[in-house]
Amino acid sequence: MAVCLTLASTQGQTTKTQNPDTLMVMSYNLRYASQTPPNSWPERRPIMARMLKAQAPDLIGTQEGVALQLRDLASDLPEYAWIGVGRDGDTKGEFMAIFYRKARLQPLSTNHFWLSDTPEVPASTSWGNTIRRMVTYVKFKDLRTQKEFFHWNTHFDHQVQVAREKSAELLKQRVSALKTDLPVIVTGDFNALAANKAYNILTGDGFFADTWTLARQRVGEEYATFNNFKELQKNQKRIDWILSRGAVEVSKTEIITYSDNGQFPSDHLPLAVWITFK
Repeated sequence: MAVCLTLASTQGQTTKTQNPDTLMVMSYNLRYASQTPPNSWPERRPIMARMLKAQAPDLIGTQEGVALQLRDLASDLPEYAWIGVGRDGDTKGEFMAIFYRKARLQPLSTNHFWLSDTPEVPASTSWGNTIRRMVTYVKFKDLRTQKEFFHWNTHFDHQVQVAREKSAELLKQRVSALKTDLPVIVTGDFNALAANKAYNILTGDGFFADTWTLARQRVGEEYATFNNFKELQKNQKRIDWILSRGAVEVSKTEIITYSDNGQFPSDHLPLAVWITFK
């Protein structure tokens, strides 16, 4: 069962984009909502809300958020609604929740599947991974340009390489089965570097393009996207990706390094991209 929270719309919201048709898309592992310091959710929540308000993305593919945490974010960010389902079924476990700016985007359809040999079975696993992994995807209409596109959001396994490779193959098969000319954007924590075999499965033969390499401008490219709440890691290890398929132009991408008095809002840095559909 899908969960969709929609709050009161904010009229006249202006997004921080480079031109009126540009969408700012973010991939962000929120880190699940622990109540135990250090880096507890109560400590991180106001910092995350301030960062997201300052960056003002139009679309956010999140990973690891649990129901209470996502409801907190929705309360803090009333200009957004979100769509998702728990990876353990219904509202249980972590979500691949997609947040979208209501003044800019309208969801037309949504679906979910699990990264396993039985994708339609909630909480199913295969391939040696013990943690359930899944995909949430939404077909959107851009209310400004009237163009439609798909946004897919996922979180690959952190331990089993075979599971990452099988997940990449299944995701690619499912996108191919859309048989659509509409653009497809994929956000995710892939738990693998951009030279990993799972990455090569998705980008091989030009099926997906990595928006990082497409971007005319790259900001923060020296940083790792996972820093485990520690100081910024200047090692260029990027395990969070934003991929695209179809007629997409990328003007800029950025690894956002926001913190407040040494407190990062998550153990991952958000990855953002500014895209325009041709």
